[in-house]
Order: sequence, then structure tokens, then C-alpha cells
Amino acid sequence: MRHLPTNRICTMTELREPQKVLDRAGGKPVAILKNSQLVGYIVPAEAVGVEEHRPLTREELQDILARTRAKAQPVLDYLKDK
Repeated sequence: MRHLPTNRICTMTELREPQKVLDRAGGKPVAILKNSQLVGYIVPAEAVGVEEHRPLTREELQDILARTRAKAQPVLDYLKDK
């Protein structure tokens, strides 16, 4: 049997009323089973958490671009020959 990273499960039949499934979940992810086989997960918004977005500063953006360029440069060099 497969290990599920959550102890909350529901069946495809129970998904006819998804709000009830989410209410019973208590903010935790729910594994969806069909014929005792895992088919997916429902993850309520409160389980993910809310992150506030903010614009990057110029320095943060330049740092990200520099790190990305360093990782991508070998691939770009390889693709030049193709």
C-alpha cells in the first residue's frame, strides 16, 4: 500500500459535495481515492498559507539574474554548437 502524506481521505462519490469535504478537512490536505487507489489531492487555501507579494528591488533582481545566468551558461554554451 502506498504511503499518503495526509490522514484525511475522501472518495470520488464524496466529491459530489466538495464543500463538505473541505469543511471536514480542517484546513489539511485531503487524499482522493477511487476504488481504493490514490487519484489526487485537494489542498485547501488555508493549508498553503498566504504570502504577501512585494516588488523586487533592483539589487534583488540583479542578484537573481546573476545566479540564473551562472546556472544557465553551460547549457547556453552547449546549445550554441547545435
